[in-house]
Amino acid sequence: MLQGKLPAALLGELLAGVVIQDPDVVVGPRVGEDAAVLDIGDRYLVAKSDPITFTAHRLGWYALQINANDVAAMGARPRWFLGTLLLPPACEAASVKEIFDDITTACAELGVTLVGGHTEVTDGVERPILAGTLLGEVAKDRLIVNANAEPGDILLLTSGVAIEGAAILAQDAAAELERCGVAQAAIDRARALLDEPGISVVPAAEALCGAVRPRAMHDPTEGGLATALAELAAGAGCGVDVDMGAVQVLPETAEICMALGLDPLGLLASGALLAVVAPRDVLAATHALRDAGITCAAIGRLTAPAQGLRLQVDGAWHDLPEFPRDELARFFEEGAD
Repeated sequence: MLQGKLPAALLGELLAGVVIQDPDVVVGPRVGEDAAVLDIGDRYLVAKSDPITFTAHRLGWYALQINANDVAAMGARPRWFLGTLLLPPACEAASVKEIFDDITTACAELGVTLVGGHTEVTDGVERPILAGTLLGEVAKDRLIVNANAEPGDILLLTSGVAIEGAAILAQDAAAELERCGVAQAAIDRARALLDEPGISVVPAAEALCGAVRPRAMHDPTEGGLATALAELAAGAGCGVDVDMGAVQVLPETAEICMALGLDPLGLLASGALLAVVAPRDVLAATHALRDAGITCAAIGRLTAPAQGLRLQVDGAWHDLPEFPRDELARFFEEGAD
C-alpha cells in the first residue's frame, strides 16, 4: 500500500460499518469532514487527531498547526491540545526538549492550552513521531459542515499552493534542487514560506466566518488541492468545476515542481484554505480576507454530482487529476529507490 492517506474508497468502506449510537455525536467519522463534533450542551466540542510523520523538523510546531487548521475549518476556535510523543531509544534529551519547546511556542501563538498527552521511548519508531489531538468549541449556530454546500456555490482558495510542500522540499531536498538548476535565492524563498505566509489557516477561517456564513471549509493537506477538492465534493455530495487559470500556484512552488517533475495540484498544501460560499457572499468574503492580509481567489463552483470533478485548462475540460499518494511522498520514495 502506498504511503499517505488510505484510499478514499477503502476509508469510506471502513467507516460505513461504524454505528453511532450516542445521540450527542453530531458529526462522526466520515470522508470529507475535517473533525468530529460532539454536543456538550450549550455549544459543540470539535475534536481532531492528526500525526506528524513526514518530517522531524519543527515537529511540535507542525502538530499544532495541522490540528488547529482542521478544527478551524469547522468554524470552531482551537483551545486544548494533547500530544502523544513516540521516541526512538537513540533520541537525545536535547531533541525532546526542542520538540516540547516547539509545542509550547505554537500553543502560545494560537491561543491553545497544552492539557496533557503521553510520552514514550520505543524501538517501534526510527525517528520521533508526534500524534496530536486538538479540541475546540463553536456556537451551535456557527458550525460549518461540508454537507451544507450545494450546487451553484462558489469555491474560494486562499494563499495559493503549495506552501507546505514547497517549503519542505526546499528544506529537505535543497541539494537536489541545486543540481536541477534552482537558484539558492529561490530555495531560500521557498523555505521561508513556512513562516510567511505560513501554514496556519486559522486567521483565514476566522476572517471568513466573521464576514459571512461559509457553506463549507476544508484544509488541503496530503494529496494537495486536487485531493482536497475531491474530499470536499464527497462531503457535500456534489461535483466541482475548477478553472486552473484561477488557481494561484506560488512562484516558488511552480519552480520547484518544474525542476523535480512534480504536479503542484498534488503537493502537500497546508496554508491554503478551501472555502465554499453562496454566490451572494463572494464579495464580502474576499474583502474580509484581503482586509486581513490574506490573498483569495474564486477558482470554480460546485455542480450537480453527476457532472463529476472537472478541471478546466486552457479552455478545455479534463477530469480532476487523482493522487494516490502526495507528490512529496512520491519524490522522496522514488529518490530513495
